[in-house]
Amino acid sequence: MQQENENPVVELSSAKFLIGCLVVSIALFASVKFIALPQWLIALEVALTILALFLFGSIRYRLDKNALTYGSALIIVSTFWGLWWEGSQLKIEFTQQGATALWPFVHHHFLTLHGLDQLVHADTMLFILGLTYFVSAIAQTRLLESVSFGILRKNNGRVFPTLAIIIALVSFLSGILDGVSMIGLMIRILVIILYLAKVEDDAVIFAVMVSTVITTVCGIWLAYGEPPNLIMKSNLHPHLDNIFFLKYCMPVAILSYFIVMWNVRKRLGKLTIPMRELDILDSHTQDVRFLQASRHGEVLIATEFALAHRAELGDRADAVVHRLHQGEPFGSALMRESIPDSVRKMLLGKYVSEDMAEVLDQHYSHVVLDNKEGVDIYGEKIRVIFKSISPDRVRAQRIGIVSFIPFIGLLIAHGVDHHLPLFFASFAGFFVAFFGVYSREKMRKLILHEAKVEYLEYLFLLPLFLAITLLQKTGFFAQLSVLLLVGIDKLGVAIISFIQFSGAVFLSALLDNNVVADFASRALHNIDIGLLHLFSMAQIAGYAAGGCWTHIGSAQSVVAYAFILKQINDRITPFQWIKFMTPIIFEIFLMMIGVIYIMTHFLHLG
Repeated sequence: MQQENENPVVELSSAKFLIGCLVVSIALFASVKFIALPQWLIALEVALTILALFLFGSIRYRLDKNALTYGSALIIVSTFWGLWWEGSQLKIEFTQQGATALWPFVHHHFLTLHGLDQLVHADTMLFILGLTYFVSAIAQTRLLESVSFGILRKNNGRVFPTLAIIIALVSFLSGILDGVSMIGLMIRILVIILYLAKVEDDAVIFAVMVSTVITTVCGIWLAYGEPPNLIMKSNLHPHLDNIFFLKYCMPVAILSYFIVMWNVRKRLGKLTIPMRELDILDSHTQDVRFLQASRHGEVLIATEFALAHRAELGDRADAVVHRLHQGEPFGSALMRESIPDSVRKMLLGKYVSEDMAEVLDQHYSHVVLDNKEGVDIYGEKIRVIFKSISPDRVRAQRIGIVSFIPFIGLLIAHGVDHHLPLFFASFAGFFVAFFGVYSREKMRKLILHEAKVEYLEYLFLLPLFLAITLLQKTGFFAQLSVLLLVGIDKLGVAIISFIQFSGAVFLSALLDNNVVADFASRALHNIDIGLLHLFSMAQIAGYAAGGCWTHIGSAQSVVAYAFILKQINDRITPFQWIKFMTPIIFEIFLMMIGVIYIMTHFLHLG
């Protein structure tokens, strides 16, 4: 915390930046009549925008990324207009027909899904919108918690085989559902399990960081889970279909899963949780979290809850949090730190449910006194209450499972006929899943709020997509395609493919991997289909791995880093993140060298 006081973050004014960009864009627009703008200016503006995203998201001086990209888009659009308008077909038609010539142009590009899709990946962005709401609705049924703790019981508390199955499940789901939503769920489950296993904080931090690889690299086996994959698929349609992802990307995802498990086994392989000694709330995690969502409109693990109620805990807050990090139950930690009765009951009521506060307080008083008879009596009362609640949760979970039927069905229909919008699938899944929890007002509001907050993190991409589309209209990417073909002729397919992989890794480590996916994929047009598939696979694996390497490389990394700072250790630095992640990224790097060379020779592309 001392470092933060010495070097406080300075928030730059978004309003002033936007006004400045507006002034520059007007000046550029007005100067077109007097100055011939160079073709390379748009490329420079796009490059500076992307570089600014990195700089103002990493250094002491911060600027809201939405303000940055929307302001930059004003300048880029003005520059493009100056380069395009004089020689455009639209100007010729406008000169001949007057203002009526503008309507077909405006209608196609701004009022149809196809036109907007060409400009800003509208179908993909709408699919992501529906997906965030869909996953948020599924999350509140606590389906993943039920499955995870069921697996833990089947494995008699052994942590490694439990994590192996959970990681495999999340890897699979990350290929279909939004990886950002999946990492938010997975992190909290891993933290609960590892604190129950009484590990040190470094091990928990390791697990949270590794979750980024699980939800990105291990999730590239299909297009629909990761926004960068959808962007690649959209830019290179119809060449990148589901068969491509299964044939080229699934092997990388599977091998990456085994790399993750090798590292997890080294760190966490011998841990065991004594299931018979499991706390009453921990053994009913899914019911506790379902109650939190339905009664309080928020879902927090014990450490999050304690930190959110520092004021009530007073000078014992840090001591309570420390006990929670050691795996001690929340109620016991309150008792052992002598939190006053009224405060203790109030917190237990807020954490679970007000009508359970008294019985929970009595239970934990007997736990601390080691009174087995009292623990059994009040534990049974708590179990009876949870038993009466679980049918509502199970009903919501069943409807959540049913919601995958229209979701997957419409994904398949879109694969057969691309004229059917992709976003129909995610919205259909959401509406069915939402029906299962609609009657619970606070849970309903929580779903809508969490999905809204998550989707707002994607809105900065819209002006970037527009900027890259305009850059493509200038012929920039056609020149890159020519350079790519020259490189293949001079260096060979395997080396160029490896350069693309490593370039995507390093770029995505510095920039958002959605931007890298959109930028890099546009240079792959007009090449042989076999080469296009190999290069696409290299780029997809590159931006997925690179997105995990730093704390800003992907949305998943941003979520994980923020969680670590807030819930585990507020002194973790970006350099420590890189230190933790480099060994795994290096192993994936070595694996990809082998995959690229094997595929090059297997497909006779050398």
